[in-house]
Amino acid sequence: MIPDAFRTVDGRTVPAVTAAEMRDVDHVAVETIGVGVLQMMEHAGRGLALEALSLLDGDSVGGSGPRAPRHTAAPIPDEPVVVLAGAGGNGGGGLCAARHLANRGVPVRVVLDRDPGALDGPAATHLSILESMQIDVERGPDATATVAPSVILDALVGYGVDGALRGTSAALAGLANETSAPTLSLDVPSGLDATTGDRPGTVVDADAVLTLALPKTGLDADPAPVLADIGLPAAVYEALDIPYESPFDRRFRVRLVRS
Repeated sequence: MIPDAFRTVDGRTVPAVTAAEMRDVDHVAVETIGVGVLQMMEHAGRGLALEALSLLDGDSVGGSGPRAPRHTAAPIPDEPVVVLAGAGGNGGGGLCAARHLANRGVPVRVVLDRDPGALDGPAATHLSILESMQIDVERGPDATATVAPSVILDALVGYGVDGALRGTSAALAGLANETSAPTLSLDVPSGLDATTGDRPGTVVDADAVLTLALPKTGLDADPAPVLADIGLPAAVYEALDIPYESPFDRRFRVRLVRS
C-alpha cells in the first residue's frame, strides 16, 4: 500500500493498494461485511457505462463539484460501443456496462475472450440478461473485423492478472491497440501488473481508466485514473487498517492525480 499515492483534484489524499491488498478488500467486503459480488459488479458496470457516455459526450470527470447539467444530449453514435469482456468480476462489470448503455439507446457489441458457456457465477448472470435483451454477444478477434467502434470498453482482465495475457485475451488486447477509437479500461488496463505496473506482454493502451474502490499501485499518472465508488463502507478499510477518507462526497466518480 502507498498511503499518499494519489489525490483528488480538490486535494484529498487517496491510498493505492496492491493486487493482494485489493483481494483482501474484496474478501472482507463480501465475507465479513456482507456486500454481494453481484452488487459490486452492478456498481462497477454502471460506473463504466457512465464513463463511456462521458467519452461519447466529450465530457470529463473531476473537479470539486458536480458537472453543469447538459440541456441537450449528445447524438447517439452510429458505430457501436464494443465491450471486450473476460470472466470474473472484470468481465461481469463489462457485461453490466453493456446493458446500461443499451438501455440508453447506445448500440453495443460484446466480444468475449472465451465461449459463453465458460462463464459462471455473477458474470454468467449478466451474460444471461444480455442474451434476453438480444444484444450481440460474440467470441474472439474475428467478431471485431467488420466493426468501427465508437468506444472500446476493456473489461478483459482486472487486477488479478498473472503474467502476460495469452491466447484470445492477448489477441483482443492487440486489436484494441490497433484501432483509432478511444479505449476505456475497467480497473486497470488489461495485461498491466496492478501492483508493479510491469508490462510482461501485450497490455491495452488505455486512453482512460475507471479504477474501482481504491486505485492500484501499478497505475500510472497518464492517463489520470477516475475512481469509481462501488458501494463499500468505510468499515471494510478500517478492518484492514487502510487509511481511508471517502473522496466522493455526493459524487460517485472522481478524477485522481499522482501526489
